[in-house]
Amino acid sequence: MTSPALTPLRAAPVGPRAESLRPPWPFTGREEELDLVRRSSAAGRPGVVVTGPAGCGRTRLATEAVRGTDCVRVSPTPETRATPFGAFAPVLPESVTLHRAVRLLSGVRLLFVDDAHLLDDASAALLHHLAVQGRTRLLVTVTDGAPAPAAVTRLRTGESLPRLALAPLPDDATDPLLEAATGGPLDPLTAHRLRRLCRGDLRLLRDLTAAVRDAGLLTRLPETGLRAWRGPVPPTPALRERAAAVLARPCPEERETLDRLAFAEPLPLPAGALDLRALERLEADALIEVADDDTVRLAHPLHGPMLRATAGRLRARRLSGLRGPLTDALDTETAALLDGIARDDVRTARTPVGEWLVAEGAPVPAGYAAVRARFARLRGELREAAAWAREGLSETPGHPACRRELALTAARSGDPDPDDGATEGGATDDLDAYDAVRLGAPERALELLPPDGVFARHARALARADGAALDRVAAELGERGFLLYAAEAYAQAASVHRDPTAARTARTRAAALARRCQGARTPALSGPALGELTARQRQIVTLAAAGLTNRQIAERLTLSVRTVGNHLYGAYARLGTADRTTLPWLVEQPA
Repeated sequence: MTSPALTPLRAAPVGPRAESLRPPWPFTGREEELDLVRRSSAAGRPGVVVTGPAGCGRTRLATEAVRGTDCVRVSPTPETRATPFGAFAPVLPESVTLHRAVRLLSGVRLLFVDDAHLLDDASAALLHHLAVQGRTRLLVTVTDGAPAPAAVTRLRTGESLPRLALAPLPDDATDPLLEAATGGPLDPLTAHRLRRLCRGDLRLLRDLTAAVRDAGLLTRLPETGLRAWRGPVPPTPALRERAAAVLARPCPEERETLDRLAFAEPLPLPAGALDLRALERLEADALIEVADDDTVRLAHPLHGPMLRATAGRLRARRLSGLRGPLTDALDTETAALLDGIARDDVRTARTPVGEWLVAEGAPVPAGYAAVRARFARLRGELREAAAWAREGLSETPGHPACRRELALTAARSGDPDPDDGATEGGATDDLDAYDAVRLGAPERALELLPPDGVFARHARALARADGAALDRVAAELGERGFLLYAAEAYAQAASVHRDPTAARTARTRAAALARRCQGARTPALSGPALGELTARQRQIVTLAAAGLTNRQIAERLTLSVRTVGNHLYGAYARLGTADRTTLPWLVEQPA
């Protein structure tokens, strides 16, 4: 019996599989990984295994990498797992041995196997033999933690092929996705809510944003014109399926426990209202978490909203009545936030009650909102800080602390509002003396800052023009959650380093951190980055920073795409970056 010809298949269209007619999301935030995958799959290379948690964008990245190339694509499903070589059925004869399958596929230039953890054992063995043989370039995606054949597990660990482990997409990179899904920019608290509910799962993010949009739940805020989502999660079939682990819990005691947590989390232990045996079973199934302070929470942030959204009216009324006064819970959260600020540690704090109030569209006390705004501002989350301040002002117009936070946030964004009377050097900040350090005058602050604190160390390093010490301070500030201050310290280090390599490294770190600070524009972040480039490199980098693709730049400058790529490669080496998304921060001068 002769084997059928293996016709190379073009990559499937970008986006979700055929179950949806929704347009594809824009490709964003993975430019460096895309370049790595393309280089790993080029001629003379063995290929690459792309791993990561469910929904992190592995398939989207791989599909983008093979766009426009000829390849054989294999997409196993749970159904094909029951049939030997089931996933390879479109490209192999009905009856085939492992040896013959290896021989048939050895002539394929590029084989793309998506979701390889779903392969049957025979297909997994075939993939392993191809990897060991090395004649076929392989692009393989695997979900972290998913059950997989032993041969795929060996691939997942990087034993036979180079491995690229995808981290969750950074928050700033999800903004274009949210705008594409909802038709425009969102209120920062709405964007934060969507990201928090989805925990980096881009498929869930797509489902949830589509549900919110299709249900007409987006409204415009009068203060900013941005669209906001307030109110319950729409219990669509797709979202019900995502929350099936709690919605379909058969044990009545366990379901009652989950519902009580949904309406009143966190609850303390021991708690007479909770069934301890049910709690033990739920903890074993990773549906709840017990914190160090002996409080119990639902493990996934989507589960509480879905349990509330699917509860009947009478059940919801009963469970809501079991919730204690929110004032006490808000006071506890406020104290925790202020304690972190006092300890110079503004890493993420759990504040479910405040977020629940905003999500439900309930009034947020201005005092609490001001502290949330202050905490977010110190973290460099400037748009969220302004949004929290506006929440407080909507409840208590003219609240002094909220007005002050709004003014300080505007100042750090390079857009001070004259009505609020704040400028970057003139507003009364929590760290007045530290402003002098951030603005480049550390001597004035040394006598006023606590001598053993990280802010005083920043002042001493800047006063001595000690680049290495500034790098260390910047790293510590970043670890403590002060991302904007860390970016400024790295920028200062770049300006005093005598070693060009150290200066480029510091500048790149400053750009990467500043990009996460939601539009920050401060004097400390300004500084020439293009002086090290040739005139042509400066021209091309400036266009790339404006968002033009290599092909668009080539057409504008009458160059070949290859020439543009070569100039960018040289510019990246001089700037100390390989990430196109950092270019705006390296070349733009803050206002």
